[in-house]
Amino acid sequence: MMDYLKSLNEPQIEAVTSTEGPLMIVAGAGSGKTRVLTYRIAYLIGNGIEPFNILSLTFTNKAAKEMRERIEKVVGNDARNIWMGTFHSVFAKILRIEHDKLGYPRDFTIYDTDDCKSLLRSIIKEMGLDDKIYKVSNVLARISNSKNRLVGPQQYAADPIIRSDDIAAQRPKLSEIYIKYCDRCFKAGAMDFDDLLYNTNVLFYKHLDVLNKYQSKFQYVMVDEFQDTNLSQYLITKKLAAKTRNICVVGDDAQSIYAFRGADIQNILSFQKEYPELKMVKLEQNYRSTKNIVDTANSVIAQNKNQLKKSVFTDNEHGELIGLIKAGSDNEEGRLIASSIFETRMHEGLNFSDFAILYRTNSQSRSFEEALRKLQIRYKIIGGLSFYQRKEIKDLISYLRFTINTNDEEALKRIINYPRRGIGETTIGNIIIKADELKVPVWEIISNSSKYIGGKAGEIIKNFATLIKSFRIIAQSKDAYETISHVAKSSGIIKELYEDKTVEGLARSENIQELLNAVKGFVEDPDREEKSIMAFLEEVSLLTDVDKKEEEDEKDYVTLMTVHSSKGLEFRNVYIVGLEEDLFPSQMMLGSRDDLEEERRLFYVAVTRAEKRLTLSYANTRYRFGRLVPCEPSRFLEEIDTKYIQMSKPKASLPVYNEMPSFGRDEPLVKKNVNSLLKPKAVNANYNHKVSDNFSPSDLSLLKEGMKVEHPKFGFGIVNNVDASGSEKKATVTFEMAGEKTLLLGFAKLMIV
Repeated sequence: MMDYLKSLNEPQIEAVTSTEGPLMIVAGAGSGKTRVLTYRIAYLIGNGIEPFNILSLTFTNKAAKEMRERIEKVVGNDARNIWMGTFHSVFAKILRIEHDKLGYPRDFTIYDTDDCKSLLRSIIKEMGLDDKIYKVSNVLARISNSKNRLVGPQQYAADPIIRSDDIAAQRPKLSEIYIKYCDRCFKAGAMDFDDLLYNTNVLFYKHLDVLNKYQSKFQYVMVDEFQDTNLSQYLITKKLAAKTRNICVVGDDAQSIYAFRGADIQNILSFQKEYPELKMVKLEQNYRSTKNIVDTANSVIAQNKNQLKKSVFTDNEHGELIGLIKAGSDNEEGRLIASSIFETRMHEGLNFSDFAILYRTNSQSRSFEEALRKLQIRYKIIGGLSFYQRKEIKDLISYLRFTINTNDEEALKRIINYPRRGIGETTIGNIIIKADELKVPVWEIISNSSKYIGGKAGEIIKNFATLIKSFRIIAQSKDAYETISHVAKSSGIIKELYEDKTVEGLARSENIQELLNAVKGFVEDPDREEKSIMAFLEEVSLLTDVDKKEEEDEKDYVTLMTVHSSKGLEFRNVYIVGLEEDLFPSQMMLGSRDDLEEERRLFYVAVTRAEKRLTLSYANTRYRFGRLVPCEPSRFLEEIDTKYIQMSKPKASLPVYNEMPSFGRDEPLVKKNVNSLLKPKAVNANYNHKVSDNFSPSDLSLLKEGMKVEHPKFGFGIVNNVDASGSEKKATVTFEMAGEKTLLLGFAKLMIV
């Protein structure tokens, strides 16, 4: 037996060595699936299979890179010849090779979401439609869902059911927008993310010789996170494996949480029907979490009916019981979680990076941010603005995109008047309209401006065209770093940012320098064969959400993120917050059993991110849409077997707050009726009444101008003025979120911070 197989358990060995025919590996959370996939590929190569004949599809570039590095340690440099990467990166590579079959240029641009929205915004405006009815995000989502279901623009327009749905939604022109959008993308030599999959399906459907070529090439097909695949991805992999039927899919139906992106859980649940000879191996041993965490996750997911049955277990220690925090309000929830992190870190000598706060929606982060800042706890919100989405970065990247692909209309719109060169929006609009009328690329108009545009504008555009032509010459002969350095200087971007001496301007200059550093590292990577600017642009455009999390230098900070963003990650200590009905589970996911089961799978994913300690929390009251509302504890809390839970209480020795909630010290729920412990207190939404037992006003006789205060409705603010004249004492406070308010102190429920 090969040495690396000795480190595997029996089901893992079976998964690694079962190489022929269809195989499904049902991999429970923390069950070592990455190790299994790595060793399976190594096993294939060790048994004489050429790396060129193996296709391994992942959902993040980071996962692909880690797997390739692990395989390389086992089999050596042969690992570099495996076709491995995300669906989008692998099929973008195939589409570049076969570009002429579909009429695209080899260096087609890949539009990101901002590019797509900008193009749709232009089309909606040109068609004279109401952008409040035809909201760009809604239109893009409709187009994206259609492509993922392989419904093209012409089919969309011809489908009476789709048309009637659009009419009912008061968007009868949506099919026309879809057609124009696809036409404009094609003319711009651009594909959006969905096109990379849609066009691969079109390529294989229309060109059977091409399909046969890749079926013969990829004799072994492996797909990770199969539960997250959509129809388009499923059909591509099915077609590629049709000749050999050597397809291995790895996934966990209990972690299928991306239906809103088009993922179809039926792909994994019904896989056996597609392949009757299928062999199924279940990886059920969890190596990540304590026994209490694993058992908690099992007790919740057992409520789902639509699932592949498995029994996840662990040989790890029992660990601590699951902590449960009941807070009087969302602000208090933030304070209690921050206090718990402060205490635990101090008492156990941990890093901030050992902690993560997971919530259902990004809007929940505010109370945790404020509480963490008060205790000087470093934190980072995952899901904020990506480095490559910052304006100055997108501007420079757009120069590079237009240099490579002069049909790229969206890149042109960003750079033609940046830095300012006196070209107004009207002129830009006229250029695009003229190109559309003459059925020629936009570059045809720009590069021959004297023929189409008169006056001063024509001369400016001629100079711009000359600049771009010089960039194209550089790009053809120099590597990515030399090209971007030249473009950054010659375009005037570096000069523009250097002359801006504001704090923001300096930050933007530093970001440009960081981009140059990134390109330098790209070029100097010894394992990288292609060092052109086009190769760099493709790598940037294909970054996934998880890859973007790795852009910043790793630092010691508490991670705040949505549960969706946490998938695939793990933390020593995890706090799952906001566990209330209509929040988690979301109110929008209570319309059907399928939706509720997906929401329960989302909670399961959150629970299984924890290694050593898991804490759950909910609030009795929460501000939602500007109103203080009573909250009911999440049904997921009641689904956890009470023997795994205990109420949590921060240690009284922490000198942070004047009062702490009285939960009872380390008292297991099993000793009490769980429903009575979870039941929220009665709350009157009238703010003149007490909000909760845990939010009591400070001694307001001490209130002075300049003090920081907190209000249960308006949040944090600074006292501008205190007026003791008249029968009622009043204070004028400027709140961070609500602005200036004058409050009667007898009823305001202010607390001095």
